[in-house]
Amino acid sequence: MVYAFKNAEPVQELSIAARGFHYGDGFFTTARLCNNHWQLQVRHLQRLQHAAQRLFMEVDLQYIDQAILKLKQQLGILNGTLKIVISRAEGQRGYAFDRASLADVYVLFYPQVAFQQTDVQHTPTVQFIQSGLLEQRLGLCMPQLRGLKTLNRLEQVLLRHEADHRQWSEALVGDLHGYIVEGVSSNCFLRINNQWIAPELRYNGVQGVMQDEILARMQQQQIACRREYVKIEDLQQLQSLFFCNALSAMKIVTHFQQQTLETAACLQLFQDLKLDQL
Repeated sequence: MVYAFKNAEPVQELSIAARGFHYGDGFFTTARLCNNHWQLQVRHLQRLQHAAQRLFMEVDLQYIDQAILKLKQQLGILNGTLKIVISRAEGQRGYAFDRASLADVYVLFYPQVAFQQTDVQHTPTVQFIQSGLLEQRLGLCMPQLRGLKTLNRLEQVLLRHEADHRQWSEALVGDLHGYIVEGVSSNCFLRINNQWIAPELRYNGVQGVMQDEILARMQQQQIACRREYVKIEDLQQLQSLFFCNALSAMKIVTHFQQQTLETAACLQLFQDLKLDQL
């Protein structure tokens, strides 16, 4: 079941003229709603504003609050996933666009359902998974688009297919130059030589709201973490690894391919940063 709004009005269909449909001309963010609380709301809004500026779009983000208010009036307490899609306004056929027109704001709400995954063990706040490094590699992207969560996600579609084939719920992804970028649908933190590292985005990748939140909390707690480029061969010294995104603060990897990883440092970090409080 999904509840959908376009510019705060309920919709059931997508216009055939939508530029997001034709060209992937837009961007999105996915958030968690828990008892009507929009987790990491400020960071999500900053992500949307940043992408709009980079892509030369005019967006009225008040449509989001208006749609959420209508959801509350209809459903009461909201628990589930909120997806916000921004698509450049409809126009004439072709790549050219009218910069003066307001972009369309789509708000989709997916009520919470039971989560089932065969290789995932659960506690109330942390997930434990098995993972590895995918064979497929990310190429270069236009610098203007690096870090943005655009609607063009074909790379992730193909990476997800490989990860599913290997029965990994999440996996590390490298680029053509031999650097670690992120997970299929997450950012990551690696512990190498007793030091936390968050891979720097060099040629591609998505800048995640949860990774930004974790880095900010680590800085507040004076927990050392380097933001730097990580080569694939550095994984030979990998001690611990976890993935994070807006829907899951920490997916701790217990086994990375044939290697058993340490999980205690991840659990301690989760507690120190109070990641159950978002």
